[in-house]
Amino acid sequence: MIYEKCRNILLQEFELVQNATIIQEKIRVAVIGKEWTVFEDHLNTMNDIECKIEELEKEREQLFTIFETIIHQKSFEDTLDAKGRFYKLVSMLPENQRNDLTSIYRSLKLESIKLRLANDTLMAYLNGIKTTLKDFFDLAFPDRAGKMYTKQGTHFSHDMRSMVLNSQF
Repeated sequence: MIYEKCRNILLQEFELVQNATIIQEKIRVAVIGKEWTVFEDHLNTMNDIECKIEELEKEREQLFTIFETIIHQKSFEDTLDAKGRFYKLVSMLPENQRNDLTSIYRSLKLESIKLRLANDTLMAYLNGIKTTLKDFFDLAFPDRAGKMYTKQGTHFSHDMRSMVLNSQF
């Protein structure tokens, strides 16, 4: 029972992280292509995936609690993190089940690392653009000292929000 439930949760998480990796690539393409409507749709999809992963994580934590109750180890939850709790659970399973779960778990971790790298790459790209724009405005308008202002004339801080420029200088 615990093996099947844990396996099911891990497989669902793995599938969601794979989907998130695909969506992350679509987000990157949308940003580069300046397709902001598509970008927003992909962000909404990514938020849905995040919610589903959070639900599965809660299920997995409940599974660890059930496992703790079954084996009657009260110190289990207090001393181990989620990774330690997972390996404690699989260590009690037969070898074939243990190998199956650890294989899925490692694949999930690897896919998570791929997603994190894709996200870091996109953020580096966006930060590069942000720095380039800031440097451009510092050179083009040295009297502004890099400050931006709203329509009402108040100071506007540099952030990643959209900016519209007058096409004539």
